[in-house]
Amino acid sequence: MQTTNLKPSPLRPEAALRSFVVEAGDPFVLEIAKEQVIRIVDLEGNQAVDTIFYNARDYSDRYSAQDTIREQTNIYLTTGTRLLSTAGNVLLTIVADTCGRHDTLGGACATESNMVRYDIGKRYMHACRNSFLKGIQLWDHDMDKRDITSNINFFMNVPVTADGGLTFEDGVSDAGKYVELRAEMDVLMVISNCPQLNNPCNGYNPTPIQIYLWDANV
Repeated sequence: MQTTNLKPSPLRPEAALRSFVVEAGDPFVLEIAKEQVIRIVDLEGNQAVDTIFYNARDYSDRYSAQDTIREQTNIYLTTGTRLLSTAGNVLLTIVADTCGRHDTLGGACATESNMVRYDIGKRYMHACRNSFLKGIQLWDHDMDKRDITSNINFFMNVPVTADGGLTFEDGVSDAGKYVELRAEMDVLMVISNCPQLNNPCNGYNPTPIQIYLWDANV
């Protein structure tokens, strides 16, 4: 199974239409027009970036991990991966990737999973589902917690064991690594820049990320 397809991008940050820095633990919401290109940069390395994509014209049509895995016959995401929606639409295509492996099986951390996986005292630690919920509330477009669905964990390393289990391992990213996606339709991107402190997905030290957006036909 091919899990790495490294490809740098020709796009220059100084030519970007917009750029943003998302601090560790914060949510971020952005609508991306068809043919625009978005880049997510792991500024300091080993940071997990939990992300959900929606059809911007119909939020009930959203990223589907199952359909994406089935159609590409690969459990990892990298250059060339087409991200499919629950209605079978292609939301985005990964067009450049300098990390080489991104997870779509591990899901998003929650206060409940913190308690079950680590310790009952961890229940009240901040988690990605909280950030997703805060993000869609700030977006204020009639979304609620039922809209928090399958997500991608960009830069996160979640190997699958021989018996089908999942393990959360040290990241394979490094400072300045990035993933770049082209929107194949108008999409809404909701990010939780993961605050997790209990497993090595963030190197036990959550850090900021940077977002660049280029207009179509740059």
